[in-house]
Amino acid sequence: MSEGDPTRVAIACQGGGSHTAFTAGILRTLLAEWDDAYELVGISGTSGGAFNALGTWYGLVTGDTQRARTILDGLWTDLAADGGQDRRLNSLVTTISRLESAGFPLPSISPYQVLGPEVGKQRIKTVLERHIDFDAIPDLCQKQVPELVIGTVDINAGVFETFVNEAVTVDAVLASAAVPNLFEAVEIHGHLHWDGLFSQNPPVNDLMGLPPERKPEELWIIQINPQEFEGEPGTLDVIADRRNELSGNISLNQELGFIERVNEWIADGKLPADEFQQTTIRRIHMGTRFHCSTKVDRDPAFLNELRSLGNQRAREFLDSRPGS
Repeated sequence: MSEGDPTRVAIACQGGGSHTAFTAGILRTLLAEWDDAYELVGISGTSGGAFNALGTWYGLVTGDTQRARTILDGLWTDLAADGGQDRRLNSLVTTISRLESAGFPLPSISPYQVLGPEVGKQRIKTVLERHIDFDAIPDLCQKQVPELVIGTVDINAGVFETFVNEAVTVDAVLASAAVPNLFEAVEIHGHLHWDGLFSQNPPVNDLMGLPPERKPEELWIIQINPQEFEGEPGTLDVIADRRNELSGNISLNQELGFIERVNEWIADGKLPADEFQQTTIRRIHMGTRFHCSTKVDRDPAFLNELRSLGNQRAREFLDSRPGS
């Protein structure tokens, strides 16, 4: 990078259901403060993180930072529980989730046995298509735009699969959010796909595989799941909480560990610095622990609380930058 060139940045948005409203709050604040010192070269996401990554990307490539912020607002306003019946349903789903995590013997029902989950999936699809013209994405990708990466799991092949740039369709985003015990799998190209939370959460490798002139110098991770835990989980609900957090962090830490190893090889001269780019990893942690059952909670007040927390963490992140 020549002196005066913007710092190339990639952003990876971890999944976590409704908790990813926190990510929307972060992105809105980062976008409001975005300037010529930074260039966004890629953004990725899984599950709810995919909604945020897509909304940000689409707003930027079809307008500007303000349009991206408007789309993020619209997505989460429309995804929130709306009206008396929807709020009662949301309260019921959240209560059932909390009881299940506490070990109450509730009947288990497959999403294939009831109509409700598919109605919910159709609502998500309607919201996404209200704000995103998916048919326009291939043409938008013909010019130089940030890399867009959506994470899923291919059930049939048994592998993690990402959908990148023009391959991002509404079905790819729905697949990324198809939690197995809540939604039916989504078929894409003859294979069934589930929520990408099983593996890379969020996708990082695709962001690091950009051409040398586009490879990120900084990777910003928006991390929903708490990294650390004090003491020993002793009750069923706390065990469920910690297991849920670890499932979303372990694969991420493995990927980031490899990036740090490459950084060391470059610093030690084992890899040529003129061909390989060191990447600084910076994390934005939620820093507040919520019960895992609230990952299905779409109560508008709760989502607003999460977005406000995201705004606060983004301010702290911005203030921590070198030279701030």
